[in-house]
Amino acid sequence: MNRNTYQITEDILDTLLLSDHDGVKTTLLLRQSNLSYNRFNGFINKLTQSNLINEITVKNKKTYIITERGRVYLDEYKKFNNIAESFGLEL
Repeated sequence: MNRNTYQITEDILDTLLLSDHDGVKTTLLLRQSNLSYNRFNGFINKLTQSNLINEITVKNKKTYIITERGRVYLDEYKKFNNIAESFGLEL
């Protein structure tokens, strides 16, 4: 089954939400999101521009953390997805 943009975004944000406060390094996040490098970069750029995630540097490595706005988005998306599924719809 192919994932849509919203499902991929959910996977990335979920991974960041479950991480500690040090965030997730690029390699692990890339592996967890199961995307090609180019596609991954597109998502990261979009999520960063939307202020859903922040890119920080930890020990000279790009690292990503979820923002409060990202937490709210993820929570609201999951609520909406549950409602849609209860009506037999798939987002």
